[in-house]
Amino acid sequence: MKSIRNFINGTFEDPLSGGFLPNYEPSSGTVYTNVARSDYSDLERAVSAASNAFDSWSLTPIEERSRILIRLADLIEKHLDDLALAESVDTGKPLSLARRIDIPRAAANFRFFGSAVVNFSTSAHLNEGQNVNYTRRAPLGVVGCISPWNLPLYLFTWKIAPALAMGNCVIGKPSELTPVTASMLGNLANEAGLPPGVLNILHGKGDEIGQAIVNHPCTKAISFTGGTSTGEVIASSCAKSFKKVSLELGGKNPTLVFADCNLEAAVEGAVKSSFTNQGEICLCGSRIMVEHAIYEEFKARFIQHVERLKVGHPQKEEADLGALISEEHLQKVKGFIQRAEEDGGRILTGGRALGGDGYFLEPTVIENADPNCEINQTEVFGPVVSLMPFDSEASAIRMANATKYGLAAGIWTSDVRRAHAVAHALSVGIVWINCWMVRDLRTPFGGMNASGLGREGGDEALRFFSEVQNVCIQL
Repeated sequence: MKSIRNFINGTFEDPLSGGFLPNYEPSSGTVYTNVARSDYSDLERAVSAASNAFDSWSLTPIEERSRILIRLADLIEKHLDDLALAESVDTGKPLSLARRIDIPRAAANFRFFGSAVVNFSTSAHLNEGQNVNYTRRAPLGVVGCISPWNLPLYLFTWKIAPALAMGNCVIGKPSELTPVTASMLGNLANEAGLPPGVLNILHGKGDEIGQAIVNHPCTKAISFTGGTSTGEVIASSCAKSFKKVSLELGGKNPTLVFADCNLEAAVEGAVKSSFTNQGEICLCGSRIMVEHAIYEEFKARFIQHVERLKVGHPQKEEADLGALISEEHLQKVKGFIQRAEEDGGRILTGGRALGGDGYFLEPTVIENADPNCEINQTEVFGPVVSLMPFDSEASAIRMANATKYGLAAGIWTSDVRRAHAVAHALSVGIVWINCWMVRDLRTPFGGMNASGLGREGGDEALRFFSEVQNVCIQL
């Protein structure tokens, strides 16, 4: 059986403790790899390698750093099929989705930040005949990048690409549930010419090696994507040492459908935003709110579309939804559905786990759940959505904002005034109007409230991974 080993100083090595964790294939429920269970001794080796590499890497000309990152993007595209298959097996998501979205976006992350850093500018202020003040952006040093299991290579590269571009050295920790593509990235980094020690990848449990990375005095910044409760612990840990932290956390995202929308487009968009990647995306629209005048028609069309979705083995081309990430997560999502019924919700379609091997669940639509009950207040992170009507623009905004989260929202309307007015009234970091998950890497990404702290993407990411130094020279 294959073992996923740590990547330290350009080489793969077993954890010093010799410990490994079983890694389960979601579509079969069987162990198919073992993944390193790293501890503090492994972290010390990675910190030493990254610290030793920092002086040279931080002084490497920006153009050379850019060329290496763009070569890495090219290599990801060259190995797209192998990476997509590995991610499909590792996560349970449809192979077609990994091939179409996840792996191309991972390559795009390196290409974008490899190009953006060359064009990244700082400011200078001239006082004629007296002095010049200029701002220098300096790399921080060794930084920690901790990524989740749902979009493993895509989100992992989104963090490490701007960190490397700015001249930092990285200690990355992918989820122990989905370690394979991160391990493959180590080989590609070597092939691209990334110097040893610049990128180090440690595997293991979040509350063990992940927390150790956060706490280590040599890590100067932490970028984390994951659950809100874990984010609270990380924020508290970083605050004690005044360490920079970026947190991209959970969401309970509303989709607002107004009566003047293009109904068919809204239905198709809502299905996509609800069930892509089995609903295991923090940006999924899990609360669908529809104006009363078109509620029944929308509901009928929506259910028809949902019931046409095919749940199946992720390597089969016809599969729209694959398996959930683990048996534990499957049971967790089933518990949400059961409690939603107990709270008065009615299942319109779905709700059943499929028999046989693997962690498969039907796409589920629930109606009449109280807006304040668990299913409408807690991130499920599965193929489950709640459907509810609203009477006015004001009530739609009020319902949409009635959670502790504030990550994203979707608005479907043909009224330009309403689109902007409602978007501005929503307490969320990202709003899509008549579309969903359309991303431009030049724009900042992140949420409000319990959905996160800081912003990723664009110049915001490059600024996060740098320290500001102001210099004044007398003329």
